[in-house]
Amino acid sequence: MYVNYRQNNWAEWLATVEFTFNNKVHTATKSSPFQVNYGREPRMDFDIRKKGKNEKAEEFVREMKERHEETRAALVKSQEEMKRQADRSRKEAEEYRVGDKVLISTKDFSAES
Repeated sequence: MYVNYRQNNWAEWLATVEFTFNNKVHTATKSSPFQVNYGREPRMDFDIRKKGKNEKAEEFVREMKERHEETRAALVKSQEEMKRQADRSRKEAEEYRVGDKVLISTKDFSAES
């Protein structure tokens, strides 16, 4: 859940995962491991509204931009390959002019009118 799609940053997230797990109220005990072990819930001394630079947030934004660029490049490459495959069996469409006679299949037409 926390690891990036390349699964190469899991070690960075171990402390966060441990904290999250230990802070979760479990259904069997109706308490969190923190509450059971320390008799209280952990203090989380941070202000979400804090202004200023947040290096972790900026790093996350950089990673997301990189991921989006990689995904965009992969989609463009896939689109080009699909077009190349489709163009292999594609042929020029016939041009019809006013007065040309053509055969039309009536299989999808209803005789009722």
